[in-house]
Amino acid sequence: MARLILTLIWVLLPCLAQANTIYKCRKEDKVIFSQTACPQEFSQHKIEYQLGVTTEVDSDKKEILIDPFQALLNQKTISKEKLLQLLDGEIYRLKQENSYFEILRASELQKLERKRYWQNQEKNDPEYINEMSDINTHFNASLINNNAKIQQLSDRKTQITRETSTDTSKEPELH
Repeated sequence: MARLILTLIWVLLPCLAQANTIYKCRKEDKVIFSQTACPQEFSQHKIEYQLGVTTEVDSDKKEILIDPFQALLNQKTISKEKLLQLLDGEIYRLKQENSYFEILRASELQKLERKRYWQNQEKNDPEYINEMSDINTHFNASLINNNAKIQQLSDRKTQITRETSTDTSKEPELH
């Protein structure tokens, strides 16, 4: 019996050492540990091991993920000055990302041009034109998405600035 247990531990130990997520499944008085998600009829706790720290989370509860971009647009619990500062920071980050996209586009187009040169293709070759079109479409879509976000953030910033200026003009002056 002891030999069987030692053999099982020896066989399972490498598998468990590699896993950093284990599920604790409960149903009435039964508790089962699994590396895969629990069946529907069991309640589930997710046990994670990372960098020497073990955390257990009740993963039956649905996590409501909040998009940070939407949270930034709808934030009402921080001061308007701090919100303006955060909006400026996000606008700057998105503009930097747009610059990075342009650098990546230029790099991809250079690689495509080198490939065309070494394969002795003409500039009007359909394959070359398709690949160039794909690259431009991809980066244009990313830029359009970022520019839409920048516009939303700028509109929100303008709205907050107007609200702040009307709030200060409504305050009575003290003499």
